[in-house]
Amino acid sequence: MRPPPMGGRVAECRVVTAPLPLVTAPRRESAPSVPDRPPKTPTMNDKSPSRAVAWLVCALVAASLYGNYYVYDSIGPVADALQRQRGFSDQQIGLLNAIYSLPNVVLILVGGVLVDRFGAARMTLWTAAVCLLGALLTALSPGFAGMAAGRLLFGIGAETFGIATLAALAQYFVGGKVAFSMGLALSIGRLGSFSSDMSPTWFPQAYAQGWQPPLLIAAAMAAASFGGALLYWWLDRRVAAADKGIAQQQAQPFVWRDLLHFGKAYWFLLALCVLWYSVILAFRSTFAIKYFQHAHGLDLAAAGAMNSYVFLAAVFATPAFGWLCDRVGRYAPFLAFGAVLLPIAMALMALTATSLWVSTALIGVSFSLVPAVMWPLASRLVSPSRFGTAIGLMWVAQNAGIAGANLVAGWLNDRAGAGAQNPAGYESMMLFFGLASVGGAVFALILWLTAGRRAQERAALAA
Repeated sequence: MRPPPMGGRVAECRVVTAPLPLVTAPRRESAPSVPDRPPKTPTMNDKSPSRAVAWLVCALVAASLYGNYYVYDSIGPVADALQRQRGFSDQQIGLLNAIYSLPNVVLILVGGVLVDRFGAARMTLWTAAVCLLGALLTALSPGFAGMAAGRLLFGIGAETFGIATLAALAQYFVGGKVAFSMGLALSIGRLGSFSSDMSPTWFPQAYAQGWQPPLLIAAAMAAASFGGALLYWWLDRRVAAADKGIAQQQAQPFVWRDLLHFGKAYWFLLALCVLWYSVILAFRSTFAIKYFQHAHGLDLAAAGAMNSYVFLAAVFATPAFGWLCDRVGRYAPFLAFGAVLLPIAMALMALTATSLWVSTALIGVSFSLVPAVMWPLASRLVSPSRFGTAIGLMWVAQNAGIAGANLVAGWLNDRAGAGAQNPAGYESMMLFFGLASVGGAVFALILWLTAGRRAQERAALAA
């Protein structure tokens, strides 16, 4: 999610603070079956601090997310320089982002347990420190192996960092304020991705000196992220010392047998999650800037700016789309609409002479709409007691998909000799991303038709 996803980046989800109904596909002979609402149980621990303290925690978490997102997207702007100055292949460049996701295919399963065991504040601090070490190793390493090790270390810390920041906000906010605070923090985090893409324009002298100064700026952002995590940890300790009666949050371990209870609609959503995020994050974060330079003739600053508008639009549009879906009580139709926009954008970019503004605008709407709907819809497709397991499995599959997409796209570019002298070599990569986005849209439409009709969503809302 970057991850993101968070994910890839950490995946962006809304914490459910009250049990939500289970939506299942209707039987042919009867109306949709919605089980009785289970007894209300406590979900996240409420530290009950003052409002000022809670919003200060939100600000510190948002600042930490900003730096973390910046580091994750720091490879794209220097991809061309790494190829020209260090002789890296596209496959190696793809690996620098793929290796971020690879360890999290396994580690994300235990990340939540570690947060439960040691607390959100402590894990936020520890994982921010790991991310800082990874960013420094990436920037200072003389060879590819060292840079890859740095990105691996950064990935090991970043996904659990994302879980810990979500848990932090859930502990300091209750009710509807949880979703609002998370949306605000994630939007500020996305500004970090926007800033990374805009960095060639903002720091032209650093980029003129080669590949390393921009990565040192990314390391400085990781240090700022660590500073925000350190202040949050210190503040949390003061709150804990003032309230000795805080109840401990209950852990929700991953239970394999719970997978047997997930319906078809959940698996359609998981398939959409993997395919859609694989295209968005592998293309946008790794290859888009280089592709814009070589295939569309943009310079580095213009390519970075073009790519950045996807995240800039999402900063404002994602909370708005989430509010709209909650307002009308519909989720699956909006999800399908957002998913369909992605293959249209990829086709316009690869097959027509249409301005890149059009295709990037469509990607921006898709990137704003799909995350705003996906995670609330997931909470309606599984019972509340299995929500953590369901999201954990989606994050595992998502990280595997993003890693695989980065590796496949890099391999396709190398095999075709894609580059400034051979822009046609990018055709196979764009075909791969196009087919994956079409697959995601198909699963979104199937989900809408099987579990997202108006009567089904109304029945779930009334349960």
